[in-house]
Amino acid sequence: MVFTIAIIIVALFAIWGAVAPNQLADMASVAYNYSIQNFGWFYLLATLFFLVFAFYLAFSRFGSIRLGDDDDEPEYATLSWLSMLFSAGMGIGLVFWGVAEPLSHYLSPPEGAVGGTTEAARFSMRYSFFHWGLHPWAIYTVIGLTLAYFQFRKGYKGLVSSTFIPLLGERLATGWVGKIIDIMAVIATIFGVATSLGLGALQIGGGLHYLFGIQNSVTCQIVIIAVVTVLFLISATTGLDKGIKIMSNTNLVIAILLMLFVWVTGPTSFIFETFTTTLGSYLQNIINMSLRLTPFSRGTWVGAWTLFYWAWWIAWAPFVGTFIARVSKGRTIKEFVIYVMIIPSLFGFIWFSVFGGTGLHLELFHAAHLAEAVKEDTTTALFITLEQLPFGTIIAFIATLLIMTFFITSADSATFVLGMLTSDGKLNPSIKVKLTWGILQSTIAVVLLISGGLNGLQTASIVAALPFAVVLIGMCFSLLKSLHAEDKERRQREKRQRLKLKRLLEEQEA
Repeated sequence: MVFTIAIIIVALFAIWGAVAPNQLADMASVAYNYSIQNFGWFYLLATLFFLVFAFYLAFSRFGSIRLGDDDDEPEYATLSWLSMLFSAGMGIGLVFWGVAEPLSHYLSPPEGAVGGTTEAARFSMRYSFFHWGLHPWAIYTVIGLTLAYFQFRKGYKGLVSSTFIPLLGERLATGWVGKIIDIMAVIATIFGVATSLGLGALQIGGGLHYLFGIQNSVTCQIVIIAVVTVLFLISATTGLDKGIKIMSNTNLVIAILLMLFVWVTGPTSFIFETFTTTLGSYLQNIINMSLRLTPFSRGTWVGAWTLFYWAWWIAWAPFVGTFIARVSKGRTIKEFVIYVMIIPSLFGFIWFSVFGGTGLHLELFHAAHLAEAVKEDTTTALFITLEQLPFGTIIAFIATLLIMTFFITSADSATFVLGMLTSDGKLNPSIKVKLTWGILQSTIAVVLLISGGLNGLQTASIVAALPFAVVLIGMCFSLLKSLHAEDKERRQREKRQRLKLKRLLEEQEA
């Protein structure tokens, strides 16, 4: 039922985007603007709640509870586990936006700063940390932790709807309410991945044009999607332990080597200073940024950046959270929160300091005019920056390759998640189901790329974030209710054991 209804809805949107792309974009834009203007406060409060809730669970009495049986060991080594969750989460975004976002904020900073100034540069780095740091990973942590707990600890199916059994009861959670929740998760995932495939083709095409002069035409982009599709379908057929795991480990190694190269050959001292001062500023202003809106001046910056990001991360949460949950069996709640939320955030801070710091250094002190180049074409930011470094062309080629491998891993992970969500929560969905979703999402990407309907679909997927944010909050309370029940049962069990031991001692004394 979930599989059929989801395919029908996605197909109808794809047809709409192909036949009337401008109409879809306009309708989606109206819905998006309405949700941002009227519920921006809700996005901010909800995302801050997820952050506080995750930290509370990690350092509460529930932190030692294992996501599985008490004697279960982690299914994957820590490095492989981190590689997989990072590749599925936002690896590609860091590569693409590492230079582009700080330079964008430098030209057009939030209210209170003047563009093109040193103050704007400070704001640009702080908000890059903010948009890619603890808050988005807190969203992924909440849904991933909840799914893993109910899946491996309670033995429920690996579905979003299953996490609502303690809150709604089994009848509603497995009935029509649960089906609606699961369909929402599938649609959000397929919309997000299909859009990213299309936009990723544009990005890779931009890299190939910059490196080799290949025209970044629709034909070129379709060829890129076809190649990526073949590669991620091959990876999908090899299973989780081979394809995704190997690709994720490779991605992380290449990303770290690329980052170290820029760190060493770029303005090393400036990068260290940027990281240190921005981290301090970020931690000092985290609450202020978390609750910042501009109701008196009617500014649009927060809506265009922060609220857009929060909605985008929530829209991606079903995909990333389901995948993270699948590979996290055997971890404790405290371990899960620290590794999923803090370690990737720290890596992101370092990444933006290296790439964003290098870009700002070139802009501020070497008159490289990078910011204007970013304003004209965001896809060129990384490549123009790398061009200023030794072996720039070779490094730009490696960066393009990294973007492609990250997309392959994300698409592969998405087919796995879609297979789980439409196969009644099976931990290892059949190859047939994964191939079906893989081909479908690539076909949708191609159709919308040709028709120009990608932006409309992207906006439509973000609109879905509003109701799914409510679902995420419900998952938090359902998890908390189940944890309290388990803790109460544990204390009663320990009390019975103490009483039993006391009686045995009294009998022996008698």
